[in-house]
Amino acid sequence: MFFETTLTTANIEANRTSGLWQDTHLFDSFAEKAAHLGDNPLVIDVDGVLSWRKAAEQVDELSRGLIELGVRKGTVVQLQLPNRREFLLLVLAIERIGAVVNPIAPIFRSNEVTVMSALARPSIVITVDNFRGFNLAEMHVTLQEQSPWVDHVIVIDTMGEAIPADALEYDRLLAVGRQSTIDDRTLALLRPDPNDVCEIIFTSGTTGQPKGVMHNQNTLNVAAELWLERVAEGCDVFHMASTLAHQTGYLYGVRAPILAGGTIVYQQVWDPVEFAGLIQEHGIHASMGATPFLADLLDVDGLATYDLSSFTAFVCAGAAIPLPVLERARDMLPCTVLPGWGMTETALSTIGRRDDAFAKLSTDGVALTGNETRVVDEHGVALEAGIEGDLQFRGSLTFIGYIQGRELTESCFRDGWFNTGDRAIIDTDGYVSISGRTKDIVIRGGENIPVKEVEDVLLRHPNVANVAVVAQLHERLGEVSCAVILPDGDPPTLADLITFLDEQNVTKQFWPEDLRIVDQFPMTPSGKIQKYHLRDIVNSPA
Repeated sequence: MFFETTLTTANIEANRTSGLWQDTHLFDSFAEKAAHLGDNPLVIDVDGVLSWRKAAEQVDELSRGLIELGVRKGTVVQLQLPNRREFLLLVLAIERIGAVVNPIAPIFRSNEVTVMSALARPSIVITVDNFRGFNLAEMHVTLQEQSPWVDHVIVIDTMGEAIPADALEYDRLLAVGRQSTIDDRTLALLRPDPNDVCEIIFTSGTTGQPKGVMHNQNTLNVAAELWLERVAEGCDVFHMASTLAHQTGYLYGVRAPILAGGTIVYQQVWDPVEFAGLIQEHGIHASMGATPFLADLLDVDGLATYDLSSFTAFVCAGAAIPLPVLERARDMLPCTVLPGWGMTETALSTIGRRDDAFAKLSTDGVALTGNETRVVDEHGVALEAGIEGDLQFRGSLTFIGYIQGRELTESCFRDGWFNTGDRAIIDTDGYVSISGRTKDIVIRGGENIPVKEVEDVLLRHPNVANVAVVAQLHERLGEVSCAVILPDGDPPTLADLITFLDEQNVTKQFWPEDLRIVDQFPMTPSGKIQKYHLRDIVNSPA
């Protein structure tokens, strides 16, 4: 598959000269470490412990098995998996042979998956039989009928039940690899260039269609290396509960632990009580998650009875950390709490420093080594410290294009700077504080809700004349979505809307959690809904 990127020779050389792009491959780092780490644990998940040695054996089998199924350089392999060892193993195998990983969150249903698959055109889809009571295997087999580019649906059996007849068992893929006669020379010929596309990962779709963000080995590896440098120096036991199909999980739950030669402990679903136990049991050093995760951990009954002494760093992103939460964390946890901000396009771009003064923890951190942030006015003129403006970013972490093409990619840049869509203030020390958004989005506990997609579905409801979905403040999650409805006939109830969205296969986490009925919308002279007025209304005391 051909990918139109924005990489130029000058861009590549500039990043190489800076020393940030090392032209390394994740698989090479893995293979080198596996050779001497042997029986040390690499992954701890619901199925127990997987050693580096066993991981290396399975990655080799998966690489050969995928080739036998027709995977080549540039082939897209879609992964819709929860946090478990197979995700990490498959990333290594896919990247080793020059194919492209397309991770999608396990919460997505047919509506979202159909759109993403049509853009990424995966030849192989790999999923589990069931996730949180939903049959992902059946969904993908059904979708394959309308997706001629999908050659195989491969299913990991987690329930001990029969998988769909038209799917291939994951264990069979491993067996095919074991029986393969493909030699090492053939594998070596498939070795990709470090600037080839190796990941297509989707944004939340705030414009009605998700953007397929492309990264290469260099952008991803430097993101993980700089995270380790800023956050986790000296750490080798990591934890991840955020989905591996988001850039947070993909980078800091897969790449960073491998590059550190460490151990990664996975949770499939966030549970703060379980997490406290995992720290005690496995000596976890560092974790990263949405800001509500920190508050949840602090609320664990009997937290002081757990041995958390190994825990040294907790990175919180997705929303600013409330001051009361920071104060409680300072008093109750042994770890340093670090704020962070980032995007799918730019990874985690700003992070606090471990020796920061307490006051800096209320910011969103400072740019990583060799990367830059600035705020500009509406004309693109850089603003002085302390003045709010549109946040821009540039540096070695920046993605290499959207799968939709150069025109969309270039529309998001100005004078070489990436327009983030966020409003921010940067202080005299370079610390960023996100103050608002120019983009139309709701961030629920770190999960971006595609507002326009939900609105478009709700507009099909027979009792909805018009709708706007806006952010409503929430004590734990930061924000939830509120549907503001102009009714057509009898006003629908929130239960009516939820039933309708469920019938339309809209992901549950995207459903509105409050409803307001209006008889008219505040409008601009050009006829657009003034959502900032609606946000004020839904967040005002009743």
